[in-house]
Amino acid sequence: MSQDRQTAQEMDVQPEKDPLAAAREKKGAPENTAESPLCPRSSPMGITEEHTRHKGFASLVWGATPGMLFRKNRDRSLHPFDLSWVFGYNSSLAVHSLMDGEDRVLLYVSSHIVVVHDILRNRQFHLQGHTNVISCLCVSEDKRWVATADRGPDALIIVWDSYSGVPVCTIFETHSEDGICAIAISQDAKYLVTISAAAVQKVCVWRWTLPTDKVICSTELKPEFGYQDYVIFNPQNPHEFVSNSKTQVIFFLWDTSGLQYGTPFLSNQTFKCLVGQFSQSVFHFNNTQALTGTSAGKLVVWDMDNPRTLPEELPGKPHGIKATKVVSMQKESLTVLQVLESCIVTGDVEGQVKFYDGQLRLLTIYSHDKVGPIRSISFSTTLRDPPSAPPGSSQPFLTRNFILSTSDATMFHVATDSTNFERIMEEAKRAVNAIACHPQEPLVAVGSHCGLLKVWEYKQTKYLVSRIFTEAGIQCLSYDPEGHFLAAGFTDGSVYILDAISLQSICKEFQFSQGPVTHISFSHDSKYLATADENYSVTVYKRVLENGSRCWEHLAGLDSHYKPIRSILFGIHSDSKEPRLLSLGEDRQLVEYDLKSSIKDHLVVTHRDRLEQDAVPLCLTWYPQLSTESFFLTANNCYKMKLYNTTTKMCRKTLLGPIYGSPLEKIQILPRTSSADPQQHYLVYITKDKVGLQMLPIDGNPHKSSAFICHPDGASDFAVSHDGRYIFTAGGKERTFMKWKINLPALDAAAFLGGEDLIPFYNLLDGGRDGKFFRELEDYFYYVQLCSQGITTLERRQVSTHIPLEEIPSVMRAIGFYPSEKEIEEMINEVKFSKYADTGEEVTKINLGDFIKLYINHRPALSLSMKTIQRAFQILGYDNKKGDKVIDRGDFLLLLQCRGEKMTEDELAECLTTLLRGRRPREEGSELDTPDLTGAAALSEEEIPAEITAEIFVRDILGLPIAEPEKKNRRRKKNL
Repeated sequence: MSQDRQTAQEMDVQPEKDPLAAAREKKGAPENTAESPLCPRSSPMGITEEHTRHKGFASLVWGATPGMLFRKNRDRSLHPFDLSWVFGYNSSLAVHSLMDGEDRVLLYVSSHIVVVHDILRNRQFHLQGHTNVISCLCVSEDKRWVATADRGPDALIIVWDSYSGVPVCTIFETHSEDGICAIAISQDAKYLVTISAAAVQKVCVWRWTLPTDKVICSTELKPEFGYQDYVIFNPQNPHEFVSNSKTQVIFFLWDTSGLQYGTPFLSNQTFKCLVGQFSQSVFHFNNTQALTGTSAGKLVVWDMDNPRTLPEELPGKPHGIKATKVVSMQKESLTVLQVLESCIVTGDVEGQVKFYDGQLRLLTIYSHDKVGPIRSISFSTTLRDPPSAPPGSSQPFLTRNFILSTSDATMFHVATDSTNFERIMEEAKRAVNAIACHPQEPLVAVGSHCGLLKVWEYKQTKYLVSRIFTEAGIQCLSYDPEGHFLAAGFTDGSVYILDAISLQSICKEFQFSQGPVTHISFSHDSKYLATADENYSVTVYKRVLENGSRCWEHLAGLDSHYKPIRSILFGIHSDSKEPRLLSLGEDRQLVEYDLKSSIKDHLVVTHRDRLEQDAVPLCLTWYPQLSTESFFLTANNCYKMKLYNTTTKMCRKTLLGPIYGSPLEKIQILPRTSSADPQQHYLVYITKDKVGLQMLPIDGNPHKSSAFICHPDGASDFAVSHDGRYIFTAGGKERTFMKWKINLPALDAAAFLGGEDLIPFYNLLDGGRDGKFFRELEDYFYYVQLCSQGITTLERRQVSTHIPLEEIPSVMRAIGFYPSEKEIEEMINEVKFSKYADTGEEVTKINLGDFIKLYINHRPALSLSMKTIQRAFQILGYDNKKGDKVIDRGDFLLLLQCRGEKMTEDELAECLTTLLRGRRPREEGSELDTPDLTGAAALSEEEIPAEITAEIFVRDILGLPIAEPEKKNRRRKKNL
């Protein structure tokens, strides 16, 4: 949020009236001028400036006014990505109205972002700070303070100022490894109550305006109370709150000495009626009762002994609360329960909003046949002047408009004076996995598993057209290069080819895939369409001339892979300019097809090449023509990117890829803008939860890459605008997609500040340029020079900065990297043919700088963990009598000689002798002879147990230490 840190003086401008500000002026609300418990003159938060958590924001919060965040000059020049717009929202959480009168300013959650959306003026402001999906939120009575919490690793609680968009308090120690599932803020906005999402839930009360993040009091709940997922304060007493699960309501009382609770009993037998599951609870405005809505359409009335309004009146424990009656309100399930002034408000699964008086007598109903199950109701803060009631009329007149949000991701604005339901937003109800950008126009198409296909004009953020497919969900989308067609792959295996503008089908749908279609793509000339599905098949469709008009027909399909297909890629043959089709699978196979020779129901394969020895390739794209040699680029699950010659399929370069918590899932070259440097290219990628940008050419420099969290629960796809200015990411099960504006100069500046030449690579070495590791590397490097010239030679030595290529493996092993024979071959070929395309000559030696780059790019990006070895034993071994995964000694020796890069018997004997005897203390006076290979078999039987566990293999055979956490985990598993 550093880009939003502006002083109040920097915003001393007079733009057009904001809806919130205009409404507050119309209402005559004070703007931090009147003294109040929440906002005394000393501070807008009721605290002094030195207590402010985010001190850099103090002046901004101090001078904040309603709606000021929309007037902020948001300078994003320091960041390669700027979140420009968020589409879709989390319909399982409440939507809050920040509007007054006829304005529509909403606050809702999309993934890990809090969105403040001005509907009428079509603009958004984003509150960014969470790294996990936000799980709950609440808003203060005056709608200034917004508290949000998330679930996942390093969960946070953040309190925001809705006027300025500033995070005024961030709580890092949430006292729960699983995060928070429910949160509420007191009427005076001084206190928060949270309920953890753990199996054993913890309830905490916080005074967030204090300069410490410690809880005031807390308690753990018994699992038999059920999963408590709703909590609310008593508006008339901040020391009292209520929570409920589906089966149990809990009443809490707290003070500085502790937190106590009572759990009144209620069952179907109590009042001889079906109660149903609890949904939400509220305190009655009479302060002597509480109410709970149920799935059976009933309200449970809880009576308390005495009204409690002051902390000194708190009893020792919340006793005397009991269910006095269960009132049958309707047949439909109640989903929302609120108190508005002197009314009880309910919402149900049929989309009805009902108002009752304090005696639960019906006052009025608002309903519409297009409204689904209600998830939340939020009322405006402005009171309208009620119209004059007709004589003799008892019909009440509500003076607040409200916003309805439904569980099927639709929002309505309801004008209470006219009972008008206006749909203001309708978003995807299920996962959003498909997204594509038009190749020539500023259009983006998005498809979801609920069958909804929508097209947006993304520069003005305007919805254009949509279509709903009821038969199946949309899994993937692709525009053809000319922008005439939009192809859609569905979860039932069907393929639709649509008109790109009207979304109408131009031919009958195809049904040739036996599983969900995962990938879809057009050839460069729009003559071919290829798909891949979950059954590992590639299917090709062809555009043909029939009866004087162009139409599409099925050409052929093939089960090309035996593991999931990760990419299908069209290209162009350099000699004939005909389309070229490749597919890449997790089986490590790159398959190339001969489209020209393929005939009806027979798809011809020209080449099958295994790209990886051990790693799994995850994505594929064509590499820009930056030299005389042509390449395609892959990224694998070991954080490596590889360049392959497009003709020979030889691996020409292995490079360290971006490391941001998970491997690259999809990559695409960024189209160049008209103002961009023609020699500068960039790569766009997504990982499991991030979107990133990589400068080209790739060389392993980590400063040339940047990534931002886009979808914590998983990014499913992305698309790039035709002008290269925007990236769109789809959030899968989050049911959202996001628009990111690209700022290339920011990435260029970061790469420049990271250093030039070898500086970034020195920093990747242990200890850097001045460390012990680098000095040892220099020693090994120059020792190899001596060896190559002869250790005992008496001739004058030739001083050189290079070593022969054949010595690369020796130096790599000396510094602790043990490549396989295949990796050695790739390393040597990478250097040997590095200049062949330009000069026609092979390179025979390497200098220290290039060797360091080679080492950085080829060594494992992450160190080998005990879990990886244990996983191998899970696959290769069996369970012994003790329940441990073991490999038989004979099988172990046989695997080393018969599988993978096979070892000869002599090589195996030499290795085992060196490993097992090399660690024995040498007897005094003995010599360091070469290993006795003849005794290797006897040695293995003597020192290698009959059953080998992962721990024995690491500790006793390899002689490596096992980290303490691994030992503790092992003991814990044995105890279990």
